[in-house]
Amino acid sequence: MLSEQNLNQTMLNAEQLSSLKEAIGTYSPLQLAWASGYLAAKSEGTSVASLPTASGAKASSTLTILYGSQTGNAKGVAKSLADQATAQGLSVDLKSMGEFKPKSIKNVTHLLIVASTNGEGEAPDDAIALHEFLASKKAPKLESLQYSVLALGDTSYEFFCQTGKDFDEYLSKLGAKAITPRVDCDVDYEEAAAAWSQEIIAKTKDLLGESEVASNVVAMPTTGAASQYTKQNPYSAELSVSQKITGRDSAKDVRHVEIDLGESGLTYQVGDALGVWFENDEALVDELIATLNLSASESVNVANETLTLKEALVSALEITQTSVNFVTFWAEQSKDKALLALAQDKNAAREYAANHQVVDVVKAAPASVETQVFVDALRKITPRLYSIASSQAEMEEEVHLTVGLVEYDENGQTRSGGASSFLGKRLEEGGAVKVFVEHNDNFRLPSDGNTPVIMIGPGTGIAPFRAFMQEREATEATGDNWLFFGDQTFTQDFLYQVEWQGYLKSGLLTNIDLAFSRDQAEKIYVQDRLREKAAEVYAWLERGAHLYICGDMSRMAKDVETALIDIIAEHGNKTNEEAQQYLKDLRNAKRYQKDVY
Repeated sequence: MLSEQNLNQTMLNAEQLSSLKEAIGTYSPLQLAWASGYLAAKSEGTSVASLPTASGAKASSTLTILYGSQTGNAKGVAKSLADQATAQGLSVDLKSMGEFKPKSIKNVTHLLIVASTNGEGEAPDDAIALHEFLASKKAPKLESLQYSVLALGDTSYEFFCQTGKDFDEYLSKLGAKAITPRVDCDVDYEEAAAAWSQEIIAKTKDLLGESEVASNVVAMPTTGAASQYTKQNPYSAELSVSQKITGRDSAKDVRHVEIDLGESGLTYQVGDALGVWFENDEALVDELIATLNLSASESVNVANETLTLKEALVSALEITQTSVNFVTFWAEQSKDKALLALAQDKNAAREYAANHQVVDVVKAAPASVETQVFVDALRKITPRLYSIASSQAEMEEEVHLTVGLVEYDENGQTRSGGASSFLGKRLEEGGAVKVFVEHNDNFRLPSDGNTPVIMIGPGTGIAPFRAFMQEREATEATGDNWLFFGDQTFTQDFLYQVEWQGYLKSGLLTNIDLAFSRDQAEKIYVQDRLREKAAEVYAWLERGAHLYICGDMSRMAKDVETALIDIIAEHGNKTNEEAQQYLKDLRNAKRYQKDVY
């Protein structure tokens, strides 16, 4: 152990600490990592005199990697890509598009873009500014730029990989040259992303050569337990509680779920999501195998792993969500006329896939198929992301979720969502669940606790706002808080009612407006309550309030945004176009944030 004298010699004095803080105050995350490695080498006596500064490096020797990410997938791919490129001797500048000044793209010579698509073909929040700039008349000619795009998307949606397609089109029109053709990935993107990364690094390395800067960077030590658990390496946590919080007569089954993170060291912030890996229901797997007339014990290969068919269908393959590609595959296998006609209409195929599980597609058009051929036609199972409903400042090693159980009838049989039924019904309390934290920097409380916030979260969209309130209470934030919540009925569907009433009584919650659609003849929704309080909503925005929406993307979020634009136009005395720009300015200032699904 260090003696007190040695400890004093080890620590920086106040003047040194102040000097250090001033010196690193403007550093980017990559520059901080470089400086840390530099100091580590210095402390060990390694020669560092030859390490060059950024000003000594040529702009053309740097590979710029930009990501636009809503749920974290694109960010994860980009970070892995940057690590691989650096290991190959390339100098890399990795940034979120939200941290990148659009005008500075004229100084970039080699660019890799990893972009997801949000909503109905929209750019992720952190990519909007660059996306709009490149599409505008302000965008410069980019004849000296070489680039490649990896697009992440979901074939279940009409505008598959639209954001990546847009970036590819915009850059090409501005004169940039593609290093490799754009690659479009479905939800099980890992293999395609890995192949693209390997190819693009090899080609970029030929273009750039090894960078003196990158080759001299000292390797950083591992960051410890807080970051060792990821999507690829989840933590096996314990399910502590799965409790129904809707009433006996509710049309919905919503569960409050508590998960014990134990000694994992996992940390999360309010606004983050928890990724949950799940297993499919064995009864559903058995039904599917019997329908196909296959053997549960037959060996199959999935991602270079040999499993029995039953093991693969339980733990490795997606069977509760059906892809358009599978509908097309099964139409061709079965030669069923109705299914073949359906597959020709992409919109109809998407709707059919969204409302039928794999077993129901197979039952509707019977056919014989080889086991491995069938397995190869299925997507790999992907974890589900749930908005975290707790603050770690209050709950410590616990993480809470608000899970709506997905259930519907299909020809007299109950079909359930894969992850929601796993957490809500099939996994017993005390059972193991593999989890990881997906950080979401696009959905954060204001850093100033005095700032007012408006939270709009009907149904399970209430989850992150429960976390917000716990955090603001724990940090003694003094800013006003206003909640808009809605569901079907007051008596059966007011999620966390006692907690919200407690916050209202204590004064932490300034206002609460409720919209229960089925408690009166005329249906009332959260957007209606917003319009009723339009003048006050606009006044809050004018005094700096941050605005948050969480919940259904397809209808609620659109209707709420329309209401907001109308409110801003009326009470701000603006045209519709000016009101839209006002809302866009809020978004660019990170005062208008959405977590929609």
